[in-house]
Amino acid sequence: METLSTKHLLGIKNLTAKDIELIFETADEFKDVINRPIKKVPSLRDITIANVFFENSTRTKLSFELAEKRLSADVVNFSSNSSSVAKGETLLDTVNNILSMKVDMIVMRHPSPGAPHFLSRHIAANIVNAGDGTHEHPTQALLDTYSIREKHGGVAGKKVVIIGDILHSRVALSNIFALQKLGAEVMVCGPITLLPKFIDSLGVKVELDVRKALAWCDIANVLRIQLERQQIKYFPSIREYTMYYGVNKQLLDSLNKEITIMHPGPINRGVELNSDVADSEHAIILNQVENGVAIRMAVLYLLASLNQ
Repeated sequence: METLSTKHLLGIKNLTAKDIELIFETADEFKDVINRPIKKVPSLRDITIANVFFENSTRTKLSFELAEKRLSADVVNFSSNSSSVAKGETLLDTVNNILSMKVDMIVMRHPSPGAPHFLSRHIAANIVNAGDGTHEHPTQALLDTYSIREKHGGVAGKKVVIIGDILHSRVALSNIFALQKLGAEVMVCGPITLLPKFIDSLGVKVELDVRKALAWCDIANVLRIQLERQQIKYFPSIREYTMYYGVNKQLLDSLNKEITIMHPGPINRGVELNSDVADSEHAIILNQVENGVAIRMAVLYLLASLNQ
């Protein structure tokens, strides 16, 4: 059996193109499972997984939990706001306490970039990064690129634009890494204040005009404005952002070409994406959600198999 080249999923940067293809092939098999009347397999029956979330999450946490239960793993959920972290306990002490209960794998979301990398150097359990600050969100990038592969028959040679708040987005960075490893062309588009200073070093095209970006691409992945991460104002108003960077049906109709619309969620309807686009036949947003469970099943299964 083929295996991953790493015992943790800390970021896309650490994966090879072969790793990504293996995850996709495994997800293909699990997608068949989750569309059967009985949606469970006993693959991880003897594995205990702790979901350790230090930040709020709906889709990612639910998706991981479903993936774990579909694989028959035992699942422990941990939320920092109802734990001893609120009393001053350190991250390492918290995780070591969880591990002492014989947990095999940790799925962790943390507001600090590099937190899962730090843990991987101190504990033996497999770690899956479910988002670390504004750094990476590897499983989101995997499900996004998997959804492009499913819709377009492949990723190589496709032109993908990521539109919106690139500066504060962990999804953008992971997507750039994953798309480039699989041979796609990548462009980022947004206000110059929401583009990171290091963007030129990532080998992506940069476009400030959303209409030109959409005219160039085959696929547009639209991100929300992450107001919760912004300490200062990066643009005059939400209304002005929508006027210049919001994607609506009128804009798409003016292009005389069909493009695939994606969004990692949650959507701020009427801001970065209008409902007439989000709910259109061009959007594969709900496919992304469904594929998220299959991708996360694949990641958990492949990491667990390294310990056998």
